[in-house]
Amino acid sequence: MNSVLIVIPILVVLMFLLGTDLNSKAFANVAKRPSAVLIGMAGQIILLPLIAFVIAWALELPAIYFMGLLLVACCPGGSSSNVFSMLAKGDVALSVTLTAISSIITLFTLPLIMEYVSIFLSEQAGTEVNLPIGKLIMQNIVLFLIPMLAGIALRHFKPQKAQQINKILGKAAFPALMLLALIFFLQYTTEIFENFAILGTAITALILATMACSSLLSRIVKFGKAVRRTIVIEVGMQNAAQAIAIATSPFIFNNGEMAIPAILYALMMNIILLLYVYLIKKVDKE
Repeated sequence: MNSVLIVIPILVVLMFLLGTDLNSKAFANVAKRPSAVLIGMAGQIILLPLIAFVIAWALELPAIYFMGLLLVACCPGGSSSNVFSMLAKGDVALSVTLTAISSIITLFTLPLIMEYVSIFLSEQAGTEVNLPIGKLIMQNIVLFLIPMLAGIALRHFKPQKAQQINKILGKAAFPALMLLALIFFLQYTTEIFENFAILGTAITALILATMACSSLLSRIVKFGKAVRRTIVIEVGMQNAAQAIAIATSPFIFNNGEMAIPAILYALMMNIILLLYVYLIKKVDKE
């Protein structure tokens, strides 16, 4: 089964879903709370790739998994982060704003960071790693930006219809992502088990380290509990489907093995964040 035929429709639906969540109020939050948005974006755009790079380098990951881990770290926040923010009694409006802005900014930062990583690996490993940056930017626009703009347009012109579609797609988004993870798991079972120890360590370390650092940063600037929880979740939850689409795209890397870190990330991310929400609710009751 060609996994690209599955991942691309799922990704388009997720980006369209994000668009139906957005309105002028989401972007107005930037002016109302610039410090919260700035810290959240710094965590996603700068902190996350930096930590991923250090972990991949320290664990001496093979080039294919080095690229895969950085690819996940360079992606925007996942749409499910809004649900987790609600469960954690965070600031849902801020969560939507951060997800939307990161989805736009990473269209351009992702190619730049991955270009640097490909050059670094080519020099270190002695094996040339090619990144068709022009095709990557074009794919980002077609698969990510256009569906999101379509969702925004539907919400603007047909708000009730957009709300109905959002409810339906919102319920299907998580099962679709898990189905995608299952398909890749079945396709690359051997590779996953052979590298599970090192990749599991790298991914778990990435999620926990970014959540801890973003929490510390939020405490330093003295954000309230709701904002702090939202930033932790936004930085800790990335769009794994986007990483999979880029890794497996016949126009970019065309490498399913590079998508393995994203598959494991999708699984570990949800487990860790569910545990995080559980602990938060337990603390709130005490």
